[in-house]
Amino acid sequence: MRYGLVGVGSNLAMYSLYLLVTYHGVEPKTAMTLLYIVGTAIGFVGNRQWTFAHRGDNIRTVIRYVFAHFLGYFLNFAILFIFVDHLGYAHQAVQASAIIIVAGFLFVIFKYFVFRAKY
Repeated sequence: MRYGLVGVGSNLAMYSLYLLVTYHGVEPKTAMTLLYIVGTAIGFVGNRQWTFAHRGDNIRTVIRYVFAHFLGYFLNFAILFIFVDHLGYAHQAVQASAIIIVAGFLFVIFKYFVFRAKY
């Protein structure tokens, strides 16, 4: 539930900015790349402290978090590349769908790899 709240708020803000910058001529994959970096940085604090209440090693957690987002970024990039560049779908709809797909992927990675509870 908390992951959803953090994610919905940040993703709505990032998607709104995505629509704005692409409307003004920034190429969709470039816009996604820039906003993905910003969203990743902002999301760490919310996810670590509030969503997963993680109290583990900060260095190891940051490395895992960056790795997870590296995978999430390439998943998002591939979705845009395939569905916009090769299949011709509207980037706005593809990116909206990609946000949902990547968020689900990242939730699993965060829960079981990045912010996993120590037993």
